[in-house]
Amino acid sequence: MIITVRVNPKAKKSELSQEKDLVFRAKIMSPPDKGKANRELIGLVAEHFGVKKGQVRIIRGEHSRDKVLEVD
Repeated sequence: MIITVRVNPKAKKSELSQEKDLVFRAKIMSPPDKGKANRELIGLVAEHFGVKKGQVRIIRGEHSRDKVLEVD
């Protein structure tokens, strides 16, 4: 499954909310420094869908707020 996520780093708490079908908004506590926010996002998405972290990967937007992820 391919999903689109808009990320807001440095939030007060981490949460993932669904806006539309396969479109999500993520608030991440980690700063966008050296991939910390990306790693936290992958963990958050994996937890939401009930899969392992290794089954979630960023396809596009690794250095952007708008990301496309693949969830196996």
